[in-house]
Formats: sequence, structure tokens, C-alpha cells
Amino acid sequence: MSRTDKRKQSLYFPEDMLKEIQIEANRQDRSLSWIVQQAWRIARSEIMRFPSVNDHGGDEQGE
Repeated sequence: MSRTDKRKQSLYFPEDMLKEIQIEANRQDRSLSWIVQQAWRIARSEIMRFPSVNDHGGDEQGE
């Protein structure tokens, strides 16, 4: 059985985004944390396709 590691973490959201998350949390009678966790689970595979800041594109010159 896997244990859930619960660590306190501060996340900063733009005011309008936070308001939307709060509205949705209230609508679903869920915590902000739960809403953000579900959003991550849904979006994770798409976000993992974003290039890393360390990825180098093929159009760089001089190497």
C-alpha cells in the first residue's frame, strides 16, 4: 500500500485564476488542493510534452 506524502507547499496563482479555482472548489464542495491535484493529473501528460529549458532546438548556430 502506498502512503501519501503530505507536504505543505505554497503555490502562487494570478488573482483571476485563483478566483476561478475557488469558484470550482466551492461548486464541487472540494478543497483548493483537491482541485489543483485533479487538474495536474488531467494535464500531466500534455505538460510533459513541453520542451525543457535545457532542450536545444535544431536552429541554433555555432556548436
